[in-house]
Amino acid sequence: MTRFLNPLNAFLIPIAIGAFSGHVRFMRILPPICSLLIGAAVFSPIRADTLAWFQVPFGEMEVVLFDQDKPLTVGNFVKLARAGAYDRSFLHRCEPNFVVQGGGYSVAQTNLYEPFTRYSAVPSFGPITNEFNRGRRISNEFGTIAMAKIAGNPHSATSQWFFNLTNNSAVLDTQNGGFTVFGQVKRGRDVLLLWRALEMGAGIVDMTQWYGNSAAVFSHLPVLYTGFTPPFYPDLTYFEIRLLEVTLRRGKDGKTTVSWPSVAGVANHVEASSVLTPPQWQVVKTVVGDGTQQEFVDADSSQNRRYYRVRIAY
Repeated sequence: MTRFLNPLNAFLIPIAIGAFSGHVRFMRILPPICSLLIGAAVFSPIRADTLAWFQVPFGEMEVVLFDQDKPLTVGNFVKLARAGAYDRSFLHRCEPNFVVQGGGYSVAQTNLYEPFTRYSAVPSFGPITNEFNRGRRISNEFGTIAMAKIAGNPHSATSQWFFNLTNNSAVLDTQNGGFTVFGQVKRGRDVLLLWRALEMGAGIVDMTQWYGNSAAVFSHLPVLYTGFTPPFYPDLTYFEIRLLEVTLRRGKDGKTTVSWPSVAGVANHVEASSVLTPPQWQVVKTVVGDGTQQEFVDADSSQNRRYYRVRIAY
């Protein structure tokens, strides 16, 4: 449903933040399967976590998602991202000494040169169980990403999330059952510092000045300009989310090709195992990533049953 900012028809918009779904999946190659998808990034021999990229107008952040500790939250987030729920979505709240928040609202056109008045709620798969006390108890410290939710309801997170711009553990770890941290910025923390440098009239505007309580959710709207004027659609801070997608392809010659978008500047290991419980991983290729698509061709066509994973060595 499209919503309009209307000073004559004020309404309040509740804030409900959600997360991603993502668990590491290992796909077994069995003939005559031609292609399978695997969404996995492994960061240590024990843990297996998904990697997400957040692209904003002034930089990119690489975020490790905590699949093992917060499986429902990460799973919901990944499911939303893969479904395109966050397409044309923008950051709607920035409090420099607190958080920057997104995942709640989107627009039909990002380049429409007219005042921003129309928006839609990001679709969700419904509220998820709060996982703050599940797995490791991860605090809301600087550089972490967590779920937002409705006040007084610890199990109300749906699609919205926020990055902690400072150490908020004393407040957010204890309120409303705790705010579930489901990831951490691994690279690109300089982007977070840019948000911390904003202030009202210098990268942030209060939409209630022009639209009253109908714009209450945009009282700290981050924008790409300085001044106290209403934003146009291109002035909003849009973001794009990409996940590490590993593709497996079996050729007619029986050889398997593993393809993935490499992570730049670090070792990208392709590993294989003929068994899964427990896996016996062996490195079959290592490259220093440059951000481009990489491939590994398993020339051993006799391996009819084999599992693969990509491990990023930070």
